[in-house]
Amino acid sequence: MKKYILFIIGLYSASVALAQILPLHTAPDGGNKKASIGEQIAIVKIDINYSRPGIKGREGRIWGTNVAHYGLQDLGHGTCYAAPWRAGANENTTFSFSHPVQVEGKDLPAGTYGFFIVNDVNESTLIFSKNSTSWGSFYYKPEDDALRVTVKNQPLEKSEEWLKYEFTDQTDSSVMVSLSWEKRRIPFRISAKVKELQIAEFKKDLLTTRPPDDFVQAANYCLENNIELEQALAWIDRGIYFRIMGQKTFRTLSTKAAILKKMNRDSEADKIMLEALPLGSMTDVHFYGRSLLSAKKTADAIKVFQDNYNKYPNQYTTNIGMARGLSASGNYKKALEFAKSALPLAPDAANKASVENSIIKLEKGLDINTY
Repeated sequence: MKKYILFIIGLYSASVALAQILPLHTAPDGGNKKASIGEQIAIVKIDINYSRPGIKGREGRIWGTNVAHYGLQDLGHGTCYAAPWRAGANENTTFSFSHPVQVEGKDLPAGTYGFFIVNDVNESTLIFSKNSTSWGSFYYKPEDDALRVTVKNQPLEKSEEWLKYEFTDQTDSSVMVSLSWEKRRIPFRISAKVKELQIAEFKKDLLTTRPPDDFVQAANYCLENNIELEQALAWIDRGIYFRIMGQKTFRTLSTKAAILKKMNRDSEADKIMLEALPLGSMTDVHFYGRSLLSAKKTADAIKVFQDNYNKYPNQYTTNIGMARGLSASGNYKKALEFAKSALPLAPDAANKASVENSIIKLEKGLDINTY
């Protein structure tokens, strides 16, 4: 009997423990809808988690009432006697940022924040609180504020039944976040120093053994944005020369040459390209030749196109390269011969049409490199 009683007690204890681990699945309180949205600004991840109260027949009785009160009020519960609005329903509305951001131009470190609003008729004071785990704003403390900013409210022509947050007006380095409910919109801009953050992320990522293409990617980011060129050079040197993992390829060497060019170290860049060209594919060399044409280095481009043609004769790409180089030098008659040779080698209808157009231009004595 004693063993039986102990067995029953054991079963009861296990069931209580299981009940604590596995709560009942129920809908959000008060018929509110739980929601979450996310957006990225470059590498910066932004996540908003909130509950969506509805108007539910209270049109015209939302703002400035006990639903979304103005100012700071004693809500009759919790430890706070001067509480802002919870900016949603139920638990804290939260904003999470993977990296530091600026809200309306003011700095906010990475992290997860409770979000509250001090409402008023024409403007709203937004509060990002270090307390993100309490229920509503009943336990709000001003000393937990990480940031406060004030923005102008905007009217909505059409009433929004369910409160919502949305991302709009995205740029490369910012996004507009808006809270919309009933006939009011509260917008604010979140931005990030994306280039600084990306460089910092690369520096962390590359503190380990990596394949050469990773160093090419990081170096090219600097090159394309014309930033941290010394760092880019150090990275690409690792991609080329680093023991075991470093590789001399057309891609790694031409990236180094491009960085040196950007740094006005032309003679060094030219020397590196002489080493890179024999390692390039027919297409690699062709597009390098075209880049020389764009830089108005016609004689250098013709040499590159000629070497490519000698290595890969009777190819569409090399014939077109010769046509472009000779056309840029004004030798339209010789360019026309190469263009006509390229025509039957065209790989598809679009390229065939392009060559046909080039032939017409050359017959008229026009440069095919101008559009």
